[in-house]
Amino acid sequence: MQTIKVKAPAKINLTLEILNKREDGYHNIESIMQAVSLYDYLTISVDDSKSNAIELSGNNSLIPYDKTNLAYKSAEKFLNKTGITGKKINIYIEKHIPVAAGLAGGSADAAAVLYGLNKIFNNALNQKTVSSLASEIGADVNFCFYGGTKIATLKGEKLTSVNSPSINLIIVKPKNLFISAKEAYDKYAKLESKPDYQPTEKMIQAITQNSPEAIASFLHNGLEYSILPDYEQVKIIKESLIKSGCLNAIMSGSGPGVFGVLPDNRQIQTTFKDCDVFYATTMNSGVDLIKV
Repeated sequence: MQTIKVKAPAKINLTLEILNKREDGYHNIESIMQAVSLYDYLTISVDDSKSNAIELSGNNSLIPYDKTNLAYKSAEKFLNKTGITGKKINIYIEKHIPVAAGLAGGSADAAAVLYGLNKIFNNALNQKTVSSLASEIGADVNFCFYGGTKIATLKGEKLTSVNSPSINLIIVKPKNLFISAKEAYDKYAKLESKPDYQPTEKMIQAITQNSPEAIASFLHNGLEYSILPDYEQVKIIKESLIKSGCLNAIMSGSGPGVFGVLPDNRQIQTTFKDCDVFYATTMNSGVDLIKV
């Protein structure tokens, strides 16, 4: 049996511009995606078997441990792509990234499985094939694999690297509120008046300056226009973070997770009830092997 452990960082969106709806049901976007130091940990074991089998387990009752999990789909696609047979894959997900929070936890887990299996099988897939396979699994999986700071276009799978900033963050997720990406984008598609703000180029300049103040000033998430009117709790969290000392705060992805940019590495006084609160920093990497 071969066993490895992989850490998978969460993702935030420094900017998220929704451009148009595609024929496949997704939306084309332009976004600056950023990996942060909030991790899931996946233990992946491979043993010989009469036929291929995949088993998932973990520490969080909110996620499914079956074929609908992106981690399962990642393992399945890896086996199909490589043609590897006669293997049983066991995946244990130690979940710390909140579920359905706009932080790409499921995509991070899928990227970790793809990374881990490719390590176990001696890089059976080259980098180009890994990227292609990741894009098939989910829109954010390719980013979660490589991490760092990327300009993401198309439905999020086409990536262009930019320098990673060094900023401190606070992330807040209401424990009993879950918003799917489908709900957020469906609500956005129905908006009569959509935002016409394009801060991505300005954000790239702010990142080059590595200035928390400049980065905070250009935070933007178009999906807030479809989520905040219906979810007062998200709006309250955002406003509270700014009042508590954050330079700015914004919903990440499809929410309801909200992150605030801190002026330095201080922690701020918060009174959030029934929320998970995390402190994190930006990262210039993605999934990574932590134990052989």
